[in-house]
Amino acid sequence: MSAFFTPEALTALLTLTFLEIVLGIDNILFISIVAGKLPENKQSKATKIGLFLAMILRILLLLGISWFIAMQSTLFEWNNALIEAKISGQSIVLFAGGLFLMYKSTKEIYEKLEHPDSDELLPNAKVLSLSKAILQITLINIVFSFDSILTAVGMTNGLDNALWLMVVAVVISVVIMMLFANAVGTFVAKHPSLQILGLSFLLLIGFMLLAEAAHLAHAEILGQAIGNVPKGYLYFAISFSLLVEFINMKIRKNSPSK
Repeated sequence: MSAFFTPEALTALLTLTFLEIVLGIDNILFISIVAGKLPENKQSKATKIGLFLAMILRILLLLGISWFIAMQSTLFEWNNALIEAKISGQSIVLFAGGLFLMYKSTKEIYEKLEHPDSDELLPNAKVLSLSKAILQITLINIVFSFDSILTAVGMTNGLDNALWLMVVAVVISVVIMMLFANAVGTFVAKHPSLQILGLSFLLLIGFMLLAEAAHLAHAEILGQAIGNVPKGYLYFAISFSLLVEFINMKIRKNSPSK
């Protein structure tokens, strides 16, 4: 137990908890969008269940870390004149998750832009069953959990009691996200421009997952290797876009109404 309170372990725990929260923001965003399709009395329940499932999935992956690492091994190879790749379990999961995110985001953006008044004209159009919402949340939680666990393993590599440090960090981060998830969801729901911006982020994340899957599969297209997309670029783009949007919101709020 004393190994948990060494300066190295505490630093790793605090850093990892912060990173888990940062990595969980896109998870909260997706859960909020899906929960927004539910009747209001079920939205909070769906959000809490979604985050609880995220925590359980991450812990199960941590406990089965040997199985997770084994998913990096090549299942089969794809070689032709256009593409060469060594397909692994991880690359399949990330590729499927990226496609799902891009499909879901594009579909939601289309509905909001082409049918902006559909919720008022057809009140039942936005109603989604709780079971379907939980299924969608669970599927995307699986994808986001991989990114979270890869970060956790890299951060705690070589530390004593690394597994339990990772578990504690995951639990703390999810509890913090649960406290603020409903507030984030309500705020996003009240601002349509933020909804479009959030969906655009998910579209970008979906593309990044496709690139990450290709990188893990050591894919080459026409002889050109697919490199890894540094996540710092993604976080900078998201942060800058949010800053610009909050400035616009401030300007719209202070401008005289016509």
